[in-house]
Amino acid sequence: MIPVKRLNHAVLYVRDVAVAAAFYQEALGFEVVGEMPGAVFLRAAGSDNHHDLGLFSIGPNAQGPTRGAVGLYHLAWQVDSINDLVTGRETLARLGALSGESDHGATKSLYGHDPDGKEFEVMWMVPRDQWGDNEHAAPIAPLDLDAEVARHG
Repeated sequence: MIPVKRLNHAVLYVRDVAVAAAFYQEALGFEVVGEMPGAVFLRAAGSDNHHDLGLFSIGPNAQGPTRGAVGLYHLAWQVDSINDLVTGRETLARLGALSGESDHGATKSLYGHDPDGKEFEVMWMVPRDQWGDNEHAAPIAPLDLDAEVARHG
């Protein structure tokens, strides 16, 4: 057994590294920490990682993700507060990237897609002492973000 602590970073293939990097900077507030031909490395604000996301350009004619095919489904980026989801919803909607919202009990989530169509999640985790029956469940229900802000904001 390998005693994994957490996911440190993700690396994605993209059609155009400049377009993808600009999207992740604007949508999620990432900052560029390194570049090389065809690649950019980004760090999330407040992260202790060297980089949280690597982007590698594979060209404008690269096939996009195929929903339901074997491969990565999505990455989930965690935010510190339920109010961050309100800002996230506004940002993703403004960018035309908001694709869904879900209440998973222990987490409240927004879903978006990047310029290459890869889905990602922006989620807030409910304090553990409030999980209740969701300790061992993973429901998928509509998110009432206003109600969650009133409850947790």
